Amino acid sequence: MNQPQQPSQQPADRPLAGRIALVAGATRGAGRAMAVELGRGGATVYVTGRTTREHVSEVGRPTETIEQTAELIDAAGGHGIAVPTDHLQPEQVRALTERIDREQGRLDILVNDIWGGDHLLGETFNVKLWDVGLETGLRMLRLGVETHLVTSHFALPLLIRNPGGLVVEVTDGTAEYNGANYRDHMYYDLAKNAPLRMAFGLSRELREYGATAVCVTPGFLRSEQMLDTFGVREENWRDAIAKEEHFGISETPLLLGRGVAALAADPERARWNGRSLASYDLGREYGVRDADGSLPDPWRYFAEVVMGDKPGSVDDYR
Repeated sequence: MNQPQQPSQQPADRPLAGRIALVAGATRGAGRAMAVELGRGGATVYVTGRTTREHVSEVGRPTETIEQTAELIDAAGGHGIAVPTDHLQPEQVRALTERIDREQGRLDILVNDIWGGDHLLGETFNVKLWDVGLETGLRMLRLGVETHLVTSHFALPLLIRNPGGLVVEVTDGTAEYNGANYRDHMYYDLAKNAPLRMAFGLSRELREYGATAVCVTPGFLRSEQMLDTFGVREENWRDAIAKEEHFGISETPLLLGRGVAALAADPERARWNGRSLASYDLGREYGVRDADGSLPDPWRYFAEVVMGDKPGSVDDYR
């Protein structure tokens, strides 16, 4: 099997110099953090999403745009390029990958972080399949599954042109956790299990080209939307623990961003091919930590303490 090849003469603080990345779904949250940290490593990062300074997607969060993400990449030392893209529109995705090919001639890293379906959940957890609106449920699957397939269809022929490519599928939940626990919503469960299976299947399809495919998940993510849900800011996030005790195990998007950037810079990353990796796993492996220096292990916390009734507290898993 071909081994990943690194661009030559990379400075230690810019291990991704010369790399071309596409982060599909980089408007906010983990997608934005991964894009910025790839840029901090020196990569040129194309960032996509539906919310721009001129247009707001159905998610309805106008203050977070792909242009802002590109500017944050630039400020971190990379090169950010914002391309408005609806990944349910094949011709838009085709145009995106043709642009990357025209401008760069290669693609080294594909991060499939497209989602945008949280607003469809509402209060519908623990509701039976037949009580969820069919149109709503199918829209959720289109946003969380079809978008990933469309993007890979057009992006992978460019990625496999050179050995050493990396595909990162992004989901919610590890293979172990999702395999043992129903996510209390049929459509959400399917949408968040599909990227795990996609990474496994792509690990087989891409192996002959010297490429690696993995699936990653954050833990209990303190995204912009989650902070708003609890009525706090990052500066006072612990105030929300009074409303939700498990919020104490939460993490910022930075932890996953740092972990994925370290994975992308690892010349031996092929050892992870087909694996499911949490932000905790990446942090432990590569020595990266969250902004406050912590390394939360939420999936083990939920499995052992919340679901398994093992004595313990949040502090035991940070």
